[in-house]
Amino acid sequence: MILAATYLLCGSNIAAQTQAGSSPTLVWLHGFLGEGSEWRDFASQLPEFSHLLVDLPGHGRSAQLCADGFTAVDAALRDTLAHYDISSYALIGYSLGGRVAMYHAAQHPEGLKALLVEGGNPGLKTQAERVARIENDARWAERFRQQPMSDVLQAWYQQPVFAELSEHERHRLITLRAAQNGEPLATMLESTSLGKQPRLTAQLKTLAVPFIYLCGERDAKFQQLAAESDLPVRVITDAGHNAHRANPDEFVAQVRDFFTPLL
Repeated sequence: MILAATYLLCGSNIAAQTQAGSSPTLVWLHGFLGEGSEWRDFASQLPEFSHLLVDLPGHGRSAQLCADGFTAVDAALRDTLAHYDISSYALIGYSLGGRVAMYHAAQHPEGLKALLVEGGNPGLKTQAERVARIENDARWAERFRQQPMSDVLQAWYQQPVFAELSEHERHRLITLRAAQNGEPLATMLESTSLGKQPRLTAQLKTLAVPFIYLCGERDAKFQQLAAESDLPVRVITDAGHNAHRANPDEFVAQVRDFFTPLL
């Protein structure tokens, strides 16, 4: 299964079909409710790299694609990399995209050169936590299937992890996401529930490639998760969970600083 994606050639901002240069392609994986195009402005500030902006299953131009669990999503990512003839790459993943990226990296793929995760959970500790999360995600999935999208999004962005959002920012996100189809989103939410994700902490500690974990300064939950899991944290100042939106300049600076040695 090949995911919809936009490939941006090194040194330009136009869609391309062939890889240029020997440096790794930066592969961008969005969060739940997002899509690959949201990374375009960030990619444009890193013209020294080629970029692949991926739409995960159930999202954007991949809305019609269904992947049953992390193994299937990982297989789709591998198929997509092969489709674009990308054999050397680094992953950048936010939230859900970060969890997909960590799962992929934990399989120690040959072409992966580095991993950057923003606000992704490496996995729950206990079976009780996993069961509770699966049940909670199932309730949300039912709402996405049954209720008007704007109503569900209004409730979604009231969750504690988004507490730092201003009313203006919350409204902007709801407006941005409101045209999406709830059914494929619900399916993806259930199939990639955090409760179904293996705990990846041990594998992340043995990665043979550079790895950093970005957290917003005000994202106490994920800073604590990173500390408990002994992840290599870098903090984005003046930001919460969605750090790349809250402080895009510092986010890009961190990305450039981390990946430049790969050139």
